Amino acid sequence: MTDINNAANRVTLARILLIPVFLVVLLGEWPQFIPPSEFWGAAKPWIAAAIFALVAATDAVDGYLARSRNEVTTFGKFIDPLADKLLVTAALVALVDLDRLPSWIALVIISRELIVSGLRMVAVAEGKVIAASSYGKVKTILQIIAIVAFIVKDSPVTSQVAGSAAASALAWGSWLVMTAAILLTIVSMVDYFYHARDIITGPWSGKRDAG
Repeated sequence: MTDINNAANRVTLARILLIPVFLVVLLGEWPQFIPPSEFWGAAKPWIAAAIFALVAATDAVDGYLARSRNEVTTFGKFIDPLADKLLVTAALVALVDLDRLPSWIALVIISRELIVSGLRMVAVAEGKVIAASSYGKVKTILQIIAIVAFIVKDSPVTSQVAGSAAASALAWGSWLVMTAAILLTIVSMVDYFYHARDIITGPWSGKRDAG
């Protein structure tokens, strides 16, 4: 069985393929040749949020499959974190496009992912591995909750069905969770730099120059 064909990696690849579906539902316009649907306008944020939550939840599924079946592969180690970053990045950019999220928040979170990914690449080049910290795991959970909340908090259904008080509470809760996610985003990045301080300061093995 090749790396791509095992169950865990198939789940991961399915997660990546569902990202465009999520974006189409969240950002897509109702076709002009079809009579407008009030239901779709009200329901699509909730459908998009459900797809996002489902895709995010599959991260635990492929991890469980890989460990329980002893199918941890090099391809899986590469594609699994990439799928997570693609999902979160796509959602943040979409929320900025919809004017539901300030662009600086997306910039902070996406920049952190790029910086940490670059740091991990340098560590691998030096023959070292920086283990994922508990800060990073909690940060990811908070980001997912915050993104789901930001997708649905301005939906007409929220105020019409739940009421203005519930809509206001959801709005405040969304910002509270997003604030916590931003703080942990920064803290987890600092934590990575702390654990990689020997790699940053050197001396380096020179493996990157080989070949």
